[in-house]
Amino acid sequence: MSKFIGINSDVGESFGRYKLGFDEELMKYVTSINIACGLHAGDPMVMRKTVLLAKENRVKVGAHPSYPDLQGFGRRSIEMSEEEVENFVLYQIGALSAFLKIYSLHLHHIKPHGALYNDAIKKPLIAKAIGKAVLLFDKNVKIYGLSGSKAVEVWKDMGLDVFEEVFADRNILDNGLLVPRREPNAVVHDTEIIRDRITSLIRYGEMESINGKRIKLNFDTVCVHSDTPNALNIAKTVREVLEREGLTTKNE
Repeated sequence: MSKFIGINSDVGESFGRYKLGFDEELMKYVTSINIACGLHAGDPMVMRKTVLLAKENRVKVGAHPSYPDLQGFGRRSIEMSEEEVENFVLYQIGALSAFLKIYSLHLHHIKPHGALYNDAIKKPLIAKAIGKAVLLFDKNVKIYGLSGSKAVEVWKDMGLDVFEEVFADRNILDNGLLVPRREPNAVVHDTEIIRDRITSLIRYGEMESINGKRIKLNFDTVCVHSDTPNALNIAKTVREVLEREGLTTKNE
C-alpha cells in the first residue's frame, strides 16, 4: 500500500509546575503533534519547549485551540458567537506560530480540542467559524477532524485540506461519535484491543462500536492522547501495526 497514515497526539498540556503526559517519549512514535495554546492547558514556557522537541524529533506541529477554559481543561462548552470562536482560534494559532517562527518551522495543521472539537461536530456554525480562522491564517494549513463527522463535511465544503482521524484509545458509539468521557469505558487502555481495532481499520475500514456494531470509517491519522494511562505503549502498538501492514507513518 502506498497511502501514508499518520499518528498524532495532543501534547504540551503541562502548566507551570504541573506535568501532564509523556511528550518527550511520545515524540519518538508519532508523526504529528497538537500543541495546547494556553487556553485549556499549556503556557508559553511549555509551548516553546514542545516546539523545540518537535523540531528535534522531526515531527509536524499543529495548534490545538480550545475554548478559554483552563479550570475545566477545555472540556466544557462555552456559549460563543461564530465571530468569537473564529477570533479565539486565530489568537491561539498566532501564539503558537510565534514559537514556530523562531525555530524556522511552519504550522502543519490545527485540531480543535475537547468541547470545541465536539461542538464543531454538532453545530455546523461552530465548524464554519473554526474553518474561517484557518482560511484567514493560511489556506494551506490542514485541519484534523473526526472521521465521517459533520465537521469534516463542513470543512471539505469550505475547501480545506481535511485529515480524518480515528482514536486508538477511545471507544465510539453506534453513530461513530466518541463515547463521552463521563461514561464508563470511554477510554481504551488494553493494547491488544487497540492492536485488533487498528488492524481492522486498515484491512476492512471498520471499527467496532461499544455495542458491537461495525462502523465504516475513512482515516488519514490515528490519535493517541498523551495523558491516557499507558499512552506510550499505545503509541508503540499503533506504529507497529501500521508498519506491519505495509503503511508508512513518516509523511503527512
